[in-house]
Amino acid sequence: MLRSMSVAISALRNHQVYMDVVAGNIANVNTTGYKASRISFQELLSQTLRGSSAPRGGSGGLNPIQIGLGVALGGIDTMFNQGSLQDTGRLTDLAIQGDGFFVLNSSSGFVYSRDGVLDIGLDGSLVNVATGMKVQGWMADTAGAVDTSTEPTDITIPFGQSMARASAKVGFQGNLSAEAVAGDAVNTTIGIYDSQGTRHTITLTFTRSPASNEWTWAASTSDSSISNITPAGTTVDFDSNGQYDVTNNPATTISIAYNNGADSPSVVNLDFSALTQLAGSGSVAPTDQDGLPPGTLTTFAVSTTGEVSASFSNGLTRRVGQLALARFLNAGGLKKVGQSLFAASANSGTPQIGLPQSGGRGHISSGYLEMSNVELAREFTNMIAAQRGFQANSRVITTSDELLQELVNLKR
Repeated sequence: MLRSMSVAISALRNHQVYMDVVAGNIANVNTTGYKASRISFQELLSQTLRGSSAPRGGSGGLNPIQIGLGVALGGIDTMFNQGSLQDTGRLTDLAIQGDGFFVLNSSSGFVYSRDGVLDIGLDGSLVNVATGMKVQGWMADTAGAVDTSTEPTDITIPFGQSMARASAKVGFQGNLSAEAVAGDAVNTTIGIYDSQGTRHTITLTFTRSPASNEWTWAASTSDSSISNITPAGTTVDFDSNGQYDVTNNPATTISIAYNNGADSPSVVNLDFSALTQLAGSGSVAPTDQDGLPPGTLTTFAVSTTGEVSASFSNGLTRRVGQLALARFLNAGGLKKVGQSLFAASANSGTPQIGLPQSGGRGHISSGYLEMSNVELAREFTNMIAAQRGFQANSRVITTSDELLQELVNLKR
């Protein structure tokens, strides 16, 4: 009887742990990014009353006779299945669909989380709201390039930063009259920007050549900030139908030397492919150019691949950073450290930090949050199982007590 009571006591203790796990899951049913836990039991020990024996002579073998001595806690596992996504419409709310964790910088090193409730700190850094820890990734250079081979660092959104873009291409449209004679000229003026966002005016002069279906062009300016303009491919050829001759026209560019401190020389491609040589009047006008004056950062967005793109008031969009995701060979081996954070352990493997949508890592959904993956129906079922298990084992104790009482009463 005492043995049965000891067995039941071990069961009561472990079913209480079962209830603790269920309670923890239910308590976090609305916790962003929470991953539910699952408990498992195993047999503790068995007492062998008689060993087994092999068949011999004309008799068969005997199986062992063993009595179980209780139940032990087999493990408490974290279930990393995907939680549902909730639409928030907030730019800094991020959810991971698939495998992976956000990388956060704590005082003791990197920790990992599925909680994507983020905000912008006073220094412009992207931080986890609950912990204040900074989100890790890679910052882009002035050209928008990112070097992911380096150690991840804090992601910073450069609010208040101004940025301009130097002109690299100018397009034209218009007609150079087929009725013009050699020496006739058509002028047009273009405005281009240097790397500092300063606008400069340049005049292009198209002159009819003695050669059939050919015009020459030249660039000039009175802008004192420009010390020299070097053209390349100074002719424009047309076919017999008056259309731009794609095969015979060389590349047309101008190389501009600035003396105002901007990047120099700056090469600008001139696109004359929309020009025609038809009868009638002649006029040429620029249609577009890709340079931009200075503009300040107004907003940003995060793509599914984790690219952080900033939008400026001048219409410029540029990548300013790249979020990192961490993946583990055995995510179940991660150690929970509170505040929806995980830390690497000896059995989780080292973090494989890289780009979203690469190396088995999931993708990012901006404006969404991942909800808890706790299923209430399953937890309430587990609660009933824990209750009944506890209740049944308590009956074993009371019944064993009654048997002991009957044994004591034999003496009367």
